[in-house]
Amino acid sequence: MRNKRGQESSPTPAVIGIILGIAVLVVLVLGLTIGWNRFLPFINSNNVENIKTACSTACATVNVYDFCSAPRTLKADDLPSGTDGKVPKSVVGNCTFFATNGDYSKYGIALCSGVDCSQ
Repeated sequence: MRNKRGQESSPTPAVIGIILGIAVLVVLVLGLTIGWNRFLPFINSNNVENIKTACSTACATVNVYDFCSAPRTLKADDLPSGTDGKVPKSVVGNCTFFATNGDYSKYGIALCSGVDCSQ
């Protein structure tokens, strides 16, 4: 029993782990440096729910700037076409714009009765 040596293991699991670690690191570095939308364009970048939540939060907290002035970029697959007939990938506007413009009513961004944007 004194001269019993430990079981030898194959270096294969360690090599596979190192390769996977390097691959994950490369993906993270590329995604963070060039942007996730350009690195992985097939990922859906629909942010309608985020805009709805941000607008309803601004309304609930009666935050006039966030509801009336803060620019928000709406990204959806079914945006209405612009004046040139092309369908944009995103539209920039504020909560009031999206709530009052009939082209964007299908996204459910509601007008806020507690916030007066006329000031």
